[in-house]
Amino acid sequence: MVETFNSLMMGFSVAFQPQVLMYAFFGCIIGTLVGMMPGLGPLAGISLLLPATFGLNPIIAIVLLSGVYYGAMYGGSTTSILMRIPGEAASVMTCVDGYAMTQQGRAGPALAIAAIGSFVAGTLGVIGLMLLAPTLADFALRFGPPEYTALLLMGLFVLAYMSGGSMLKTLAMAVFGLLLGMIGIDVMSGYTRFSFGITELGDGVGIVPVAVGLFGISEILMTAGQADPPKVQQPTLRQLVPTASDLRQSVGPIARGSLLGFMIGIIPGSAHIISSFVSYGMERRLSKTPERFGQGAIEGVAGPESANNAAATGAFVPMLALGIPTGPVTAVMLAAIMVHGILPGPMLIQQQPDLFWGFVASMYVGNVVLLVLNLPMVGLFVNLLRIPYAYLYPCILAFCIVGCYSVSNSTMDVWIMLVMGVVGYVLRKFGFDLAPVALGLVLGPMLELSLRQSLAMSGGDYAIFLQRPIAVTMLVLAVVLLFFAVKPLIFKGKDWRSKVGLDEPADS
Repeated sequence: MVETFNSLMMGFSVAFQPQVLMYAFFGCIIGTLVGMMPGLGPLAGISLLLPATFGLNPIIAIVLLSGVYYGAMYGGSTTSILMRIPGEAASVMTCVDGYAMTQQGRAGPALAIAAIGSFVAGTLGVIGLMLLAPTLADFALRFGPPEYTALLLMGLFVLAYMSGGSMLKTLAMAVFGLLLGMIGIDVMSGYTRFSFGITELGDGVGIVPVAVGLFGISEILMTAGQADPPKVQQPTLRQLVPTASDLRQSVGPIARGSLLGFMIGIIPGSAHIISSFVSYGMERRLSKTPERFGQGAIEGVAGPESANNAAATGAFVPMLALGIPTGPVTAVMLAAIMVHGILPGPMLIQQQPDLFWGFVASMYVGNVVLLVLNLPMVGLFVNLLRIPYAYLYPCILAFCIVGCYSVSNSTMDVWIMLVMGVVGYVLRKFGFDLAPVALGLVLGPMLELSLRQSLAMSGGDYAIFLQRPIAVTMLVLAVVLLFFAVKPLIFKGKDWRSKVGLDEPADS
């Protein structure tokens, strides 16, 4: 422990160098702005800045790119809360209660709690990275295709178990998302599926146009259909500050989301997206008043925002300790390090201690910079709500179109966004929860690929899932969760129709 503390102090001596501090500051600003733009998530921001890092010192390069990464993870929450437009996929769950709080005139507390939760989760994640990197990275190495398959199946069952509404409707939306995920080129065979001859669909349906359409465009359509447009909000200074009750209700979700997000973050895949969904479901399941979720529960903002920021930090564990990227973002950052002649892996801490510990210390500094930058800007962001809706919504629509087009410069993404906006509008009218669609779309390709890889390993024998201890454990947990999800239907037969949602009235 003393050696770790001394190494961290050495890291702070690197991180507090004026040039390193300046690049950490710029990285956080750029990341926050990138996260607020629909489509321009952390991957796009880092990819655009990568060429600019080639002439920089390796420490400065990774500090700049990591600042963009966790800055974008926070920035996506701003448009999610204010406009119901997820800046990037991990902010989908923040839309649900964050925007509901905005409609109640409580956008300020929602933004403040998102900033505080991101700071706490990021800081706790860095502590975990510092103390547990080698052990957790070794555990992540044990995950092969069978383990990923079991993990993703468990994720779907967690969704069913933790859903506070109709289980049937939740699973139906998840299946719809899984089907969307099957569109495009089959990575195992190379054949194109369900593209209807449209070349642009060869890469599949992107999460950004689907999420922006389902949440942003459908909200515009819902508002446009109202007889009286929503009133322009003019929040007072008191309404911008979280109350003592808000802070008290957020402590538990922030702590649980931080731990959950960090543990999920070390596993390869879209961990920050999955962790936010699981955190939201867990908070709704643990709440004594689950009916508040979806209606402006502060816990529904604190938990997911903490989880996705902690997952972003957890993703650095296998990248730095083993040289293994856990997703596209860390793969680009790995390339940035290797361009400078540094080989990440088990010997990085011994051979490049200034790089490793300087990076860890800079993440502490970056989290403080994000908090200092974003808390004072809460009032500025909320003032956007003073703009009359007749002027604001056309700007939001243009914002969505530009953001979706910029992902891959494809008009097809814009059409997908518009179509999904209409689909989301219809589904909301019939009382369906849209969030499981996004989760199904993310998990679908990953689940199919890992399942087929597992069967290729075993020659088509499904017994491979029972021969791997980690896979068996997760499958057993999935079965247990499924049992508890359907238990009310089994033991309360007379209420089964209402439990699965068949008798629920449609929303007006």
